[in-house]
Amino acid sequence: MKFAIVTGASRGLGEEAARLALKKDYQLITIARKSELPSLQQEASTHQLTHTHLPTDLSDPQSVISVAKEITQILKEESLEEILLINNAGMVSPIGPVGHMDSEEISKHVSLNTTAPMILLNELKKAIHGVPLTVVNITSGAAERSTYGWSVYGSTKAAINLFTQTAATEAAELGQDELHVAFSPGIMDTEMQTEIRGSFTQNFKDVEKFKQFKQEGQLRSPTEVAELLFQLIHKRDAIESGRVYRVYDLVD
Repeated sequence: MKFAIVTGASRGLGEEAARLALKKDYQLITIARKSELPSLQQEASTHQLTHTHLPTDLSDPQSVISVAKEITQILKEESLEEILLINNAGMVSPIGPVGHMDSEEISKHVSLNTTAPMILLNELKKAIHGVPLTVVNITSGAAERSTYGWSVYGSTKAAINLFTQTAATEAAELGQDELHVAFSPGIMDTEMQTEIRGSFTQNFKDVEKFKQFKQEGQLRSPTEVAELLFQLIHKRDAIESGRVYRVYDLVD
């Protein structure tokens, strides 16, 4: 059986990636703070596939460890052909210059954006061996340049890029059948974009530019981006493990 694990699956890119995984005949495991995801449950039933939803706050490292162990226990009981892990859950707040942010928010942000993907993959690899594994870590162009107000966001995404590259290097050295990619989805029409556009200029200097993106119709739909992501990872033997792939590179 093929299994897809998708974090942040209650909305946006995570929800659309989970929906597309079902269409590609993956048994589905989702993680989100919401207690139920009825739309995905219905979709799974339509395709005669299983959907296990595990409500979890991924900004709490102990909760991440617990849910990771729960996932590996589920997988150990199955005859596995392939595992797909999409680390999509993330947050952009706090937005603001250093010295003007809430420290507890910084801690939650780092835990969700960086620590959670690391723990999930670590626990998965400790428990499951000899199964082809594809890992997608959602990143951002913010990882590659400094942006006023995004010191935390950019730093966590830069960390994820290096984690992806290093995990790929290790897997190759160990002869493991794994593909690791960081995927930058660009600007999408999601709640995160709404949050960004609601920022105060003194906290985020580029806020007017992001408002313009919306006004000019430059935001891609999560459905379109999810489809591009799946087109990418299903060229498994033709793409480079450890690399950052940007949505702009995948469209004409």
